[in-house]
Amino acid sequence: METLANLLSFVRSAEAGSFSAAARRLGLTPAAVSRNVAQLEANLGVQLFQRSTRRVTLTEAGERFRGNVEPGLESVQAAIADITSHAGEPAGVLRLTAAPSFGRDFLLPLMPAFLAQYPSVIPEWHLDNRQVDLVAEGFDAAIGGGFELAPGQVAREIAPAHLILVASKAYLAGKGRISTLDDVSRLEHLAMRSSMTGKVRSWMLQGPKGQQRTLEMKPRLLVNDPQALCQSVLLGLGVALLAVPDVLKNLEDGSLVRVLPDWYVNAGQISLYFSSQKLLPAKTRAFVDFLVGHARQEKWGQRLDARRTAGH
Repeated sequence: METLANLLSFVRSAEAGSFSAAARRLGLTPAAVSRNVAQLEANLGVQLFQRSTRRVTLTEAGERFRGNVEPGLESVQAAIADITSHAGEPAGVLRLTAAPSFGRDFLLPLMPAFLAQYPSVIPEWHLDNRQVDLVAEGFDAAIGGGFELAPGQVAREIAPAHLILVASKAYLAGKGRISTLDDVSRLEHLAMRSSMTGKVRSWMLQGPKGQQRTLEMKPRLLVNDPQALCQSVLLGLGVALLAVPDVLKNLEDGSLVRVLPDWYVNAGQISLYFSSQKLLPAKTRAFVDFLVGHARQEKWGQRLDARRTAGH
């Protein structure tokens, strides 16, 4: 009879394509995961993985074995997760990821209350401007927009992902009336180049009557980080398209103003991503319930809606 550790090491390695990534998710060392898989192969008398220096890939036998064992293994994990989530208090390291500005301004301020409520949980925040692979990188939850949902993952929407045009009052002084997108084209445009694709993304603006226009301006300055882009706008270098969470404080204190406040980009939703609820450990369930409840209580959906911040 195979041990649960051997089977888990096999399935997680197959999901992630790496012993190291599986080890991060299981809280083991890569050597321990490799040993568990080797023991499983020895017991079965079958090679389950083709190994290289960078990745492991399933053999034909490995693919067949994974398809047969995974459903039953998920049921066992669900039973374990259910009993532990109801029997014990949330505990352990909780690996979380979010964009730096959203993490700094919206998520980290929640930590005093969260830590007071769950003293045995240790949040480990990774603030980065990129989409992560929850399984391969061993994260318990991610907060962001546009993540591709892998099998067994769910998303809870917490706020709209809207982008707006902003500039400093000092920059706009003397520029004349800016009331149309053609007027905006006269301004210096600050933009962000994707560090992953190397491209400057083209955005579709939505107007107050459902109009749609592509934002087309030649950048005067380029950066690869939203905080640097916001700082460039604060320095009076031009106008930029930024996410509402990145500039909400600046709009509220008057250091930035909206340009064409009736126009915005709808980039979807800011969501909380995590594994299927049946398999949630107590620490993750506690965080999900805490964050979703706080977002609702603090009306993040309304505060971060570009249509409601048009008066700033």
